[in-house]
Amino acid sequence: MATLTLTSVKKSFGPTEVIHGVDIDIAEGEFIVIVGPSGCGKSTLLRMVAGLETVSGGTIAIDGRTVNDVEPMDRDIAMVFQNYALYPHMSVFENMAYGLKIAKTPKAEIDARVAVAAKMLQLEPYLQRKPRELSGGQRQRVAMGRAIVRKPSVFLFDEPLSNLDAKLRVQMRLEIKALQKELGITSLYVTHDQVEAMTLADRMIVMNAGRADQIGTPLDVYENPATEFVAGFIGSPATNFFSPSAAFGRAPTVARIGVRPEHAQLAAPGQGRAQGKLLFAEALGAETLLHIRLNTGEMFTLRQDGTAPVPVEGADCGIDWPAERELDFDAEGRRLP
Repeated sequence: MATLTLTSVKKSFGPTEVIHGVDIDIAEGEFIVIVGPSGCGKSTLLRMVAGLETVSGGTIAIDGRTVNDVEPMDRDIAMVFQNYALYPHMSVFENMAYGLKIAKTPKAEIDARVAVAAKMLQLEPYLQRKPRELSGGQRQRVAMGRAIVRKPSVFLFDEPLSNLDAKLRVQMRLEIKALQKELGITSLYVTHDQVEAMTLADRMIVMNAGRADQIGTPLDVYENPATEFVAGFIGSPATNFFSPSAAFGRAPTVARIGVRPEHAQLAAPGQGRAQGKLLFAEALGAETLLHIRLNTGEMFTLRQDGTAPVPVEGADCGIDWPAERELDFDAEGRRLP
């Protein structure tokens, strides 16, 4: 295990700065997820830690040793990619053993390490198969096994589950979390999927246009978003945002109000904090999403239990929410107290 420290880390391509100074101290064995939309800089940040991109400013340190100018192979890291990157002509065993073989590890140790990883990942029956004979989930396990046998100080994951179907993604992320806890290896994981981030992370870095908008535990980021961007990105269905004129009694410093769909409830027409008309309802079984057009013309999604009564389409609706659940933002998108 190792600590990982990023201090004012920046990245520029020519005159264009794409990472604007990221700071975080990652403890031994901690699982950190970098999450954000496409183009926010999350993979670039990971690649700088890996040594695949140069650092334009600041420092990256692994266990207190600055690695800005250290070659990737000398950083004691292992990386799992989105596309598996397996050698098609090699067996599962040979793929997992390849890095150790190149490092001139004794054969007996290679055999032992691969055996342990294969058992851990339930790959023992497939060790002599080629990648083309495996499912997507099995190929991803082989890629993870190749990283595990190296016994690195830091794991780096670059959207490793993106190529899997939805059901397999759920299964694999649970396996990754359990595996990381068992091994205790410090991990940095990139994803655009906020559900994946919430499930896996000890702490998460929410990236927005090259900046770390917020760093915190999943629950803290969900409950106390620092910016309008974070409030809108974390949570599903997405947070409702609307102008203060749609609600009653707003302070003049409030530029935008945010309310999560699960924190609102229907009220009688003329009652509650906002008014609108029901456009349509999405019955999803366990829950129903009510899509309401506010009197200001803005849209509001309300989530309620699937067994709760639903007004007829076009009906007038009041909407209410607890004051402590309201998220208020200034004109720059910063959270107000």
